[in-house]
Amino acid sequence: MIDIPALVSKFRGCACGSPHECAIGAVRVESGLQHRAGEALREAGFPRKVLVLGDKAGFGAAPGVVPSLEKAGFEPKLVEYGSLRVARMEDVRRVEAALESGEAEGVVAVGTGSSHDPCRLACARRNAPLALFATAASMDGFASYSAPIVDGVFKTTHPAKCPDVILADTAVMAKAPAALKSAGFGDMMAKYVALVDWRVSHLVSGESLCENVAGLVREAADRIFALAPRVLAEDEESAAAVFDALLLTGVAMSFTKTSRPGSGTEHILAHFWECMELTEGKTPNFHGTDVGVATLLVMRRYEKFAEAASIRARRETPDWDSIYREYGPLAPDVRRLNTPDTIVDGIDPAALERAWPEIRAIVRSVPSADEIERAMRTAGCACTPDEIGKSPEFVEKAMRLHPYMRRRLSLMRLSKLFA
Repeated sequence: MIDIPALVSKFRGCACGSPHECAIGAVRVESGLQHRAGEALREAGFPRKVLVLGDKAGFGAAPGVVPSLEKAGFEPKLVEYGSLRVARMEDVRRVEAALESGEAEGVVAVGTGSSHDPCRLACARRNAPLALFATAASMDGFASYSAPIVDGVFKTTHPAKCPDVILADTAVMAKAPAALKSAGFGDMMAKYVALVDWRVSHLVSGESLCENVAGLVREAADRIFALAPRVLAEDEESAAAVFDALLLTGVAMSFTKTSRPGSGTEHILAHFWECMELTEGKTPNFHGTDVGVATLLVMRRYEKFAEAASIRARRETPDWDSIYREYGPLAPDVRRLNTPDTIVDGIDPAALERAWPEIRAIVRSVPSADEIERAMRTAGCACTPDEIGKSPEFVEKAMRLHPYMRRRLSLMRLSKLFA
């Protein structure tokens, strides 16, 4: 289990000059912890009146959480969804309302990402204590300061609250559905693209990059990569090892208070898919499932770019009217992100050309798409768009358009400057 205080101490006085903090007060990863969750929160000084939010899958996986809270003297107010696959702004407001009314003084989220995310943002807005009870090692954001929330049909990552307490029951995680375990592995493979994009942006735009935090992300990704044969195992030791590596990435993101260390253009591509599907009334796949496939698509594109010994670059001249038409109902949000200027307006094409040899080296510094795919297959992940219900036409449209829907520099966004 990660020693959070020791890790924070190690990063104190980092050479990058930025403070690296993590607000997590306690982490407990134990077998049978669902039956001691109340005891753990009482020891952490959690308030008595708590909102407990999750869906049927989360509560069903850990039915002992609520009784353990009651036994420990808490007054839990239960908010149970049938299925919470997508975290929406109305879910955030529901949590805020309970905190504002005094029905709850703290929040316990039970489940995985979509149950946790609205609680993160609501607790950040209301400065309320937050505890996360993980039921599956299905994503890497347990310790992060950000929350992806859908408002209308547009998905935006908001600065949010890092949890005060993180709890995980290894017996519960070991029995999690294979699809959730594979989703967590796919989400972690995305870190290789994230690191490429972060380093390229630092090189070309001067965006702040901490080598120590980047190293922490790489360590976590490599740990998970090596654990591929154990991801689907139903043993508690494997579950704890995978969760530990996922948590390490979350801590890295908490150190920068952004999702930059853990997500690059592959997450934006997955967000494009999810948002477009929401406009059609479709329920998106598990986030990590889409992200894993997006990672392979992006890595193959990056490797293709890197085959060129040199490039010619020029100022971007997009046909915005055509782009906004293709975005349809998402156009107003995309327009706001690209007006009055875009993330690439300040990029000197000549500087991009000069940086190309280093960019090629950055792309080749991470495992290849073939190596990542072999690991993903071992971990039971979907690896092609067809396997996750994406048509070739939809994928082609997403590859063209997704770089515009987030104000974050990536190699894919820079490719719009290639002559």
